[in-house]
Amino acid sequence: MQQKTFGALMAEYETLLARPNEPDVTFYNGIFERYRYPVLTRDHIPPFWVYDANPATNPYMMQRLGVNCTFNSGAIELDGRYLLVARVEGMDRKSFFAVAESSHPTHGFRFWDYPVRLPDTCPGETNVYDMRLTRHEDGWIYGVFCSESKDETNPDLSAAVAAAGIVRTKDLIAWQRLPNLVTLRSPQQRNVVLHPAFVQGQYAFYTRPMDGFIETGSGGGIGFGLCADITHAVIDRETIIAPRRYHTVTEAKNGAGAVPIQTPRGWLHIAHGVRNTAAGLRYVLYAFATALEDPARVIAEPGGMLLGPLGGERVGDVSNVAFTNGAIARRDGQVYLYYASSDTRLHVAHTDIGRLADYVFSTPADALRSADCVAQRCSLIDRNLACLKEK
Repeated sequence: MQQKTFGALMAEYETLLARPNEPDVTFYNGIFERYRYPVLTRDHIPPFWVYDANPATNPYMMQRLGVNCTFNSGAIELDGRYLLVARVEGMDRKSFFAVAESSHPTHGFRFWDYPVRLPDTCPGETNVYDMRLTRHEDGWIYGVFCSESKDETNPDLSAAVAAAGIVRTKDLIAWQRLPNLVTLRSPQQRNVVLHPAFVQGQYAFYTRPMDGFIETGSGGGIGFGLCADITHAVIDRETIIAPRRYHTVTEAKNGAGAVPIQTPRGWLHIAHGVRNTAAGLRYVLYAFATALEDPARVIAEPGGMLLGPLGGERVGDVSNVAFTNGAIARRDGQVYLYYASSDTRLHVAHTDIGRLADYVFSTPADALRSADCVAQRCSLIDRNLACLKEK
């Protein structure tokens, strides 16, 4: 193995960041475009995060603090820049947040010189990850993330407790830590998203009530709850608005993903659904819409998945996973959905409000039974064959 210099490592890094990212012309579904390359991988981590550049203390130029993967990212457009708050996992298994910035939504993302230094206010907190970024009408940008701690009541060394941590910022540089969300009827919370507008004069959260760290238990799906004061956020009642259903993409569990996108027809939601297979849990993305005047009321839910892992996306640290916690909806109607594949890398898909809304409101709902699904498909075939005959 030929030893590299730190200068060579930096040159390779700059070459990667300068690489353009074209749409994948081999993929088409009419809903969105995929891209040829991921937008973030562990190779996008600056070498000065990983290597000791001093030959005197690192004579073999080896990694001292390696990075395993970069994935599940919150996303926001701020002052004409595209910003991702990515989950970075070190070789030590600990996750942390880091901001990557680009002037283009599909490539050129460069991490800021330092990772995010969250205020360390929870002594028992061991791991943090999967931040959703909400630009709220109160003027703050909120980050809601999973705060993981060891379950000290359980002798099992892998037993953990998940809570929804909350921070807020104006610029993604200075962060104010708020107390974790408290849900009086749910012992654990993951995949919590803050709604971008007040609802009945209160802050609104999409929750995922869970009895345990992995298993949802009695948690029936995506919940919705209100709290008056986000600086001491307490939800005393959660209403399940998107329930899990047998033999669907949400059978094992589901959770909110990107922050809802406001359109004239309703709030568009992109969530994740999980089902069990012989190869383990499989995560995909699905979509639904809720009413503008009542974000807790689902008004459209197309059947099946919106996006699943494809090709090489299916392989990684946790295979067969597509997951999102960030999308950017621009004022011109363009939508960039940032999704991770197999807990390893981050990709982008591009669509627009018109296409996404048409998909959500015009795609048939899940018929729930094989016989009914066949009837649904045959109806589509009948219409198409009639159209072909007319031509």
